[in-house]
Amino acid sequence: MVQAIAEKTSGAADAPLKEVSGFDRSGIAGVSKGLMAVLDRVRKVARSDSSVLITGESGTGKELIARAIHKNSTRKDGPMVVINCGAIPSELLESELFGHEKGAFTGAHRARIGRFEIADKGTIFLDEIGDMSPDLQVKLLRALQERQFERVGGSQTIAVDIRVISATNKNLTAAIEDNEFREDLYYRLNVIPINILPLRERPEDIMPLVDHFQAGLARRSADYMPKVFPEAVKQVLAAYEWPGNIRELENLVERLSVLVEDDIVGIADLPACMIGDGTGVTPVCVASVFQNNIGFNEAVEAYQKSLITHALNETGWVKAKAAELLKMNRTTLVEKIKKMDIEPQDDMPVF
Repeated sequence: MVQAIAEKTSGAADAPLKEVSGFDRSGIAGVSKGLMAVLDRVRKVARSDSSVLITGESGTGKELIARAIHKNSTRKDGPMVVINCGAIPSELLESELFGHEKGAFTGAHRARIGRFEIADKGTIFLDEIGDMSPDLQVKLLRALQERQFERVGGSQTIAVDIRVISATNKNLTAAIEDNEFREDLYYRLNVIPINILPLRERPEDIMPLVDHFQAGLARRSADYMPKVFPEAVKQVLAAYEWPGNIRELENLVERLSVLVEDDIVGIADLPACMIGDGTGVTPVCVASVFQNNIGFNEAVEAYQKSLITHALNETGWVKAKAAELLKMNRTTLVEKIKKMDIEPQDDMPVF
């Protein structure tokens, strides 16, 4: 899936990095300063073999940024191996990572190499690392420290030359406090952090993404004519919360390409959740939650985080005023800011 990403950092570059000689940003669309900052970070990180931890909500493009790091590195001619740690049962994940010998367990009728071996001389991307079981975290830590391991049921030590990139949509610092994630593994993975902003916090990237997705549709079908988005429609898109982030935007563009027969997209063509109910409140789209495989807790937390961030920015990060605006106790607000890992811009004072 084509996606784009952005990070809130200081010193964002103003010039599009797609014009930098030798830098490959194919598949990444957007113009925000946050996006330029992330791409600049990618360019720098790609020069090394340092481990990278990519954080951000679902649908923001964590895998795409991992692929960009690989494609711009000296390992680009080697394999890029992706494994979703949250999609594989914990009892099978160890075998997927490290392989197994014949007879290692019931059903192991032949030996099998794991993803670490396949990724030798290249990059391994451990997606949703926060979902890994504590027992397997110990074995992963050893493999990362020594760059060697044994297959399940085997005794031969296998050494590999790999670059490790991991990603998660969870707050790992909170998971550490809850004894759900190992602190030593966290610091082993988080050598270079990259945080991806949700789409609602960088609305200037919406229309470049729309154009990018429409260009992809045109490549797939010679009969497709890109739709025109009037200013009023653009304003609605910019005000929407986007709980599904860029994945949801891509789905919307494809939906409009099928259902809108005219050349111009009207406000009435947008989902009801984007238009609102006339009260000035744009609700989280229930349909998008299910379509983008977003759980209830994640959708609620995303909306809460958006409200809190907006209130803090409106009040210059004066927490007492933000709490008053949100009609909650200051202590409760402070706890939520810490739990959700909400941070101000580097040049903004905190009170």
